[in-house]
Amino acid sequence: MPYGAHETMEVHELLNEKMNLINHFSFYAQQAQNPELRDMIDRHLQTAMQSYDQLVAYTHDYNAATMRQAPAGMPAVQPQQVQYGLHQPAPQAPVHGQFDDRQIALSMLSCHKNSAKNHMAGSLECADPNVRQMLVNGAVVCSNQAYEVFLLLNRMGAYQVPTMQDQTAKTFLHAYQPSQAGMPAAPMGGRYN
Repeated sequence: MPYGAHETMEVHELLNEKMNLINHFSFYAQQAQNPELRDMIDRHLQTAMQSYDQLVAYTHDYNAATMRQAPAGMPAVQPQQVQYGLHQPAPQAPVHGQFDDRQIALSMLSCHKNSAKNHMAGSLECADPNVRQMLVNGAVVCSNQAYEVFLLLNRMGAYQVPTMQDQTAKTFLHAYQPSQAGMPAAPMGGRYN
């Protein structure tokens, strides 16, 4: 079963990216001090290796697609658990040398966000339905893992969510109305031409 040129190149890029993610996360696991962060790195590393191995297996043997798993679920969180607002954010600058837990988690977040985007972009170029679904699933997994990392950073106060005044946000967003509200009345007969 041949692959199209687009999907071959997209899968090549994603496998390279996934290898990089696995290598970085293995490095982060050795440096992280926070037990919750280490556990998260280990879980995300296992998921990344499974995803990598599954995609490699399918590129070698088309029957490997029957082992597809549903993407990892969204972290269980209630909207009120997210901390909003800026509370004296710490100054930030590039570091040289060993990473601390905050830098490790921010790097993980960046990896997951980019991987989610790249998986979805790659899926849009796939002709093979199994490769396409693996990439879509990979995008969802990366998106959910990015959110899990965000939640940890948010609890640590390292990823603060800026806000705007409630009235400003409502004024801005309430300008959008339901699609039926802006429709002109239908001519007699009930149809548009």
